[in-house]
Formats: sequence, structure tokens, C-alpha cells
Amino acid sequence: MAVSNGASELKAGPNAQAAAGAKLSALFAGTMGPLIGLVLLCLALSLTTDTFLTVRNILNVLDQVTVLGIMAIGMTLVILIGGIDLSVGSVLALAAMVMGFVAHPDHLNLGMPAGIVTALVVAGLCGLVSGLLVTVTRLPPFIATLAMMSVARGVANMITDGSQIIGFPDWFTSLSIIRHFGFLSVTVGLMIVLAIIFAIFLNYRATGRSLYAIGGSAEVARLSGIPVKSLTNWVYAVCGVLAGLAGIVLAARLDSVQPSSGFGYELDTIAAVVIGGASLSGGVGSIGGTAIGVLIIGVLRNGLNLLGVSPFIQQVVIGVVIALAVATDTWRRRAQ
Repeated sequence: MAVSNGASELKAGPNAQAAAGAKLSALFAGTMGPLIGLVLLCLALSLTTDTFLTVRNILNVLDQVTVLGIMAIGMTLVILIGGIDLSVGSVLALAAMVMGFVAHPDHLNLGMPAGIVTALVVAGLCGLVSGLLVTVTRLPPFIATLAMMSVARGVANMITDGSQIIGFPDWFTSLSIIRHFGFLSVTVGLMIVLAIIFAIFLNYRATGRSLYAIGGSAEVARLSGIPVKSLTNWVYAVCGVLAGLAGIVLAARLDSVQPSSGFGYELDTIAAVVIGGASLSGGVGSIGGTAIGVLIIGVLRNGLNLLGVSPFIQQVVIGVVIALAVATDTWRRRAQ
């Protein structure tokens, strides 16, 4: 009996190791191409600039991609189910303005905790409304979120009649300034923790795996017992909350909020997810890939700034990168 148990343990050992390796690789599924691109980009910039490959600059890149990274996590969930959310930039601005209006002494002066909670609730409601427009009224996600983008931006401007709110408590702004252990700010740590949580959720929870099924075929997922409509509503609501959280992080970095903030962020967010290997048709993608896509955009912008490239040319370069990423996704799906 002891020999039998020992033999079974020996057999289980390699199998358990293989299963663990498979689960770990799932966290970064389909990211080899983007990862190679990121390494080559870093290598090229380190050869062309003297300041790119320094600890200070790398930490600056992490600080710069925090807002984009938090938003991209929510966009990953939306794209996984075959949707799209064009409202995240406007929801970011609305959440930031709500937080400022509720918390700032010149307005309601209810304190930062109340402002943060109210902002997240408003952002989540915006996402939920977008989801309901998709599931109840059956509007295409593009149209539903385009409408929410306009509404959220308009309300953000209405709150203070288009003016910005400046000046928040020192403890709030220090969240993005003070580096704990010499390298990690609270906002960067928040982004990393969220990425880990959602990566585990997508790969090790049944609900997370269901999002892939919905993206593969919503009808097949429905027939197999997956609550497609409720999960779709939940995904858009979470995306809204994360956009609102990104707005709060941006406010901490700038020590101000303004209704024009987040303009164009939806394009960078979608680009980061697609560059990371996600498919716009749904069912393919990972948080690990999105993280790489976020870093590619952040490193590219940082490197172009170090090289003294005009911001207008930077827009052209980012646009070309987005086009190539989407074209690669299309070619990959045709090949399959």
C-alpha cells in the first residue's frame, strides 16, 4: 500500500507541475508577440537615448501609465465579451468632477471619502446604463457607449459650468507622489493589485471563464446556462467603476479636476488591450497581455518625448501602432 501511494504521488507530482505551468501560461496567453515588441522597443530606445534605461525614468513610465492601466483592465473585460466602451474617457472626467464637487471646500465640502465613494457610484451607474442599453434596448455597444460618452461629458461640464476645481488635501495628492520602499507609489501599487486580482478572476473563477464563452458566442453561452445579459451588465458597470477610479487617480496626480480631462483616453485604452493580443471580436485576451500593451504605449510615448519628437508626430505614430495592432488581429482571425 505504501509503495502504491508513493507511486501515485510520483505520478501526481509531474501532473500537478504541468497543470500549474498551464495555468501560469494562461495568465499571459497569446502575449509572446507583444512581449517581444516591448523588449525590442526598450532595446531601441536604450540605444538611442542616454536617459531611457534609468531607474528614475522607468519609475516615471510606471507613474504615467497608471491611469491608462486601470482603465484598460475594465476595457479588457468589455472586449472579451465582444463589446466596446467608448465612454470611459468621459466617465473618467465625470467621476473626477463629481468627486471634486462633493469634496472640495468651495462646493459641497463633504470630505474626500464621501467624494470618492460618490464618484465611484456615479461611474458605476454610467457603466450599468451602457450595459442596459446593450442588453435591454439591444443597441450595438458602439452606439450605446457613444451616447453615454456624450451624456457623461455634458454632465461633467454642467457640474461647474465648465470650470476646473483645484486643490485637494496633501494626503490625497501624496498617494501618487510618495514612493514607498523607494520605488512604489500607492497609485502604481493599486494598478498592480487590480491587475493581479482580475487576472486571477479571469483564469481561476467560473464567472471569469464565462466571459470568454460569451465573447466566443453569446447564443451558445446562453444555451449552456450562462446568464449572458446579467454578466454583460456587470462587465460594463465594472468598466465604469474602473474608469471612475482612474479619474480619481488622475486627480491625485494633477491636484485638480476639469471636465475636459480624459479626452481621447478611450482610444489609448482600446489600443492597449488590442496591442496586448485581445481580439475585437471577443473571446480572446488576457490581463497579462493588456499590461504589456499598456507598457508599450507608455514606453513609446516616453521614448518619443525623450527623443524630442513633436506631440503631433506622436499622435501619428500611436495611430499607426493602433492600425497595425488591429490589422494583426484581423489577419490572425482569418488565418484561424
